[in-house]
Amino acid sequence: MNRTQRRARAIAIAQTRDNAKLVATRLLMLATGATAACIAYLALRSF
Repeated sequence: MNRTQRRARAIAIAQTRDNAKLVATRLLMLATGATAACIAYLALRSF
């Protein structure tokens, strides 16, 4: 494997890791929003 191929592979791996972090962050935000919606629903329903 030459230098260019190694560099391209390293860049691809780094982009995959960044993408995984982005997906995890989006799922966390979605879960946070769903939790807030459920709490708001239960709070409004109790009045």
